[in-house]
Formats: sequence, structure tokens, C-alpha cells
Amino acid sequence: MKKIAIVGAGFSGAVIARELAEKGYQIEVFDSRNHVAGNCHTRRHENGVMVHQYGPHIFHTDDEEVWNYINKWGTMMPYINRVKAHQNGTVYSMPINLHTINQFFDKDFDPSTAEEFIRMIGEDIPDPQNFEEQAMSMIGEDLYNAFFKGYTKKQWGRDPKELPASILKRLPVRFNYNDNYYNHKYQGIPQDGYTKIVEEILNHENIKVLLNTEFDPLERHDFDHTFWSGPIDAFFNHEFGRLAYRTLDFEEFTANGDHQGNAVINYPNEEVPFTRITEHKHFAPWEEHQETVCYREFSRECEDDDIPYYPIRLVDDKEVLDQYLEAAEKEQNVTFIGRLGTYQYLDMDVTIRKALDEVRSFLGETN
Repeated sequence: MKKIAIVGAGFSGAVIARELAEKGYQIEVFDSRNHVAGNCHTRRHENGVMVHQYGPHIFHTDDEEVWNYINKWGTMMPYINRVKAHQNGTVYSMPINLHTINQFFDKDFDPSTAEEFIRMIGEDIPDPQNFEEQAMSMIGEDLYNAFFKGYTKKQWGRDPKELPASILKRLPVRFNYNDNYYNHKYQGIPQDGYTKIVEEILNHENIKVLLNTEFDPLERHDFDHTFWSGPIDAFFNHEFGRLAYRTLDFEEFTANGDHQGNAVINYPNEEVPFTRITEHKHFAPWEEHQETVCYREFSRECEDDDIPYYPIRLVDDKEVLDQYLEAAEKEQNVTFIGRLGTYQYLDMDVTIRKALDEVRSFLGETN
């Protein structure tokens, strides 16, 4: 019976572990932290509020198979993410929509007039090459400066001119009053949190979970195959140099009642050191709590001992990344998975999709 090592007990590792366990493989899942679910980890605060320990995670997808998959392991409650932005003493609706445009410019545009206005103030940049050029062509200088320039500098630690245009292409501009942050068909949050779901996925007689346990890549030789969801450069002991990641710090505070009236409020001004405040009881509107738990969120460069959150994928990283990808291709009996293992920004639904696809590929190659 084949032994499989899975490094990381987040969604990538858990899904692969479960799918292979059900095929009779013996699985050992290693995680350096004291809990499963990775950066999706949720816990009950002492006042009863369900807290997203490493920042809010809203599940959203158009992939029906992935939606059905996560619903196998827990109850997904409907949830619409409505983000606000605090700018110069006023609270605006995000993403930019008809209400944002009318409020910001003190107008009463209808949809077609607003679209024409935004087209008029947008700069003529036929082929935007970076984040700033993409923003200036989409929404013009005023909206860019108000809502994106400062926030982007804080979030990524880089001038927007250094970041790819693709980051902004994911964010919609709407000419109606729809303030749903996402466009996907299926959206929700687990009733009992993400950690409970991942625990259920890992609950199988063929799966052994080892928490507080570092996995040395040399240990892979004790297994028939290893799935690695840690940083790809760490697997190779940073042989070609370190890839760039961002990490997050959270400043927790509690209060009675309702602190800000919304789950997420962004603070785009550079003068404000944090990027946003999240109020976690609003992520579970089906619950009632007299007290509240909030996080101020600070983004910074990831140091050696930090938890990496976001691969930055700067142009300067490409040469180093290509060396790691080439080395990964040559590895026998090792598959690199997840956001850190593939050095890609992946949402939860894409993480699950890729994990399911990796399992099918693995089983197709080994059977």
C-alpha cells in the first residue's frame, strides 16, 4: 500500500489527502502550525464570535463541482461581501459602482451617462503595461488616486507602476447599484467555519495528521510520493534566491455592540498605516452577538520567520521563479500544489479545483 506525504493541511493538502485516502492510499499530512485549514483557519473568540484568524475568506465560485464538493463537508450559508472604503471622512461603496461614482463626483448619473463620463475621464492607454496604467485607463486619475493608489502601495509594498496590470483587471467597475464584491454564481461562508470543514475532509482512517511538525524535504524519500504546498523556494532551500511574498499583521480589538456596521472597510489613504478594518461577526449574519471582534490589517514584506500570504510575482522574480519551476519539473515523485507551492495567487475555489485535478492526474499516471 503506497505511502503519501502531504505537506500543508490547508485546502490543497486536505482535498488531495481525502481523495487518495478513499482510494486506499496511506496518507500523512504535516503542518508546522497547531491547527488545520492553513490561512483559512477559523476559531471561536472567547466572546463567541467566529473569527477568521488570518483575515476574511469568502467562498465564491462559478465552478459547480467545487461548490458541491465543499457543501459535502459542511453547511454553506449565503453571504454577500459588501465592501466599503473610508476616504477623506466619507464612506464609499466598493467596488466602484454607480453609487460610488455619483457620490464621489456629486452627480446623479444614470447608467449610460455614468459609463460615458468614466470613458471620458479615463486616459487613452491602448495597452496598459502596469497596475497604474490599467487604473488610469479604466477609471481616470481622481478615482485611482482616491481608492487604489495608496491602498495598493500599502498592500503590496510597491509602487503601482511595478505591479502587473492583471491585478486590477480582476476588479469590476459597475454602472448600476450592485455592490456585491464578486460576480460569481455561488457565494457563501461555512456555518461552522472553515476549520470544521477541513477537519471533516481529513477525518478518514487512512489519514494521519501531524500538527506542529516541520517536514524536511529530505524526508520525501521515505514516501512513495510527496505533495508540497509550502513555498517552492523553501523546498529547494532557497538555492536560486528567495522569492518575494507579502505577509499580514493583525491588531485585534474588541468592543460592545457594533463597531463599524460592516464586515470590511478599506482605508486607501497612505497616511493610515493599516489597509482595512474587518469586523468578524458580520461574516456570520445568521448569528447574534452583543460583543464584537475587529482586526486592523497591516501588510508588509515577508521575513524568514513570517507566514507568507501573497506571492508578489514581480517582473524581477521571473528569472528566479523560472529556475525553481524548472527544478520542480525534474523532481521525481513530488507534486507542488497550492498558492505557495506554485507561486500563484489562488482563490479557495481555484485551490480546490486544482487539487481535484492533481489527484485525477496522479491516479491516471499511477494506475
